[in-house]
Parts: sequence; structure tokens; C-alpha cells
Amino acid sequence: MPSFKQGVLGLSIALFATAAAAQDQRPGYGPDVSLTNAKKIAAGVIAECQKNNWNVAVAVVDAHGTLMYYEKMEDTQYASADIAIGKAKAAATYRRPTRVFAEVINKGSPATATLPGVFASPGGVPIMVGGKVTGAVGVSGVTGDQDEQCSKAGIAGM
Repeated sequence: MPSFKQGVLGLSIALFATAAAAQDQRPGYGPDVSLTNAKKIAAGVIAECQKNNWNVAVAVVDAHGTLMYYEKMEDTQYASADIAIGKAKAAATYRRPTRVFAEVINKGSPATATLPGVFASPGGVPIMVGGKVTGAVGVSGVTGDQDEQCSKAGIAGM
């Protein structure tokens, strides 16, 4: 029969494990975004950017981070092509907006920047359907906040 100390230790471990799991409440993965919806999202991004006279690249990936659709507006800086894809992949892979990485690093956790595929700049946003991540959109070309604004506008138009 377990002793009182063993029982308390077991209960403490169980409570710690439960608390750790509660802190990591990332959503699960759902079925991949369809090509039709990927194109709708990109069209919504482009419309928002055209309205604001912003030139961007937009990438939509499935839940696995595989590129589904990509578009670059005329006169968008060359670097934005890879950055948009990277932001989308990071948002899908880590199931969170890329803004989170910038915030964590700015709060004094630079080790986050060493994680594979991290893009610590706003503009990558997971696509959520039924509470599950089905893909992500990444935008690059203007400020991070503006990139994120366009990503969210694209998702809203899905």
C-alpha cells in the first residue's frame, strides 16, 4: 500500500502535468483547406491590400505547411516572396499567429528565435474551421501589422 508521502507525490505530479497541459491549449489540426478556399483567402488579402495601396506577396498553406496557393502583387519587394511562405508555414506548423513569436522574443525569450521555421513577424495567421487548424495564410510586403491586417481580411472573406 502506498505511503502518504508517495500519494502526495503522485498527486503533485498529476497536478503538475495537468497544469502544463492546460498552458498549451493550441487547437488540433483539421482537414486541409481546399484549393477553392485558398484562392478565396488570397483574393481577400489582395483586395484589402489594393484598397490600402499596399504591394504584398500572399501564401496559403495546408495544415501540414505545404504551399497550396501563392500570389505576388506587382512591384512587391523580392524578399516578400519567401517571407510570406515562411510566415504561412510557421503559423500552420506551430498553430498560432506569427505575432506570438515576436512578442515572446521581445519579452526576453530569444531562444524562441532558434526554433526551426520561426518567423517572428506578424502576418502569418492560422486558418481555423470548427476550432481546428486547416491551414494558414502568410502575407509580406508592408509592416507586420499591415501584413496581419491583410491576412485576417483574407480569412474573413473565406
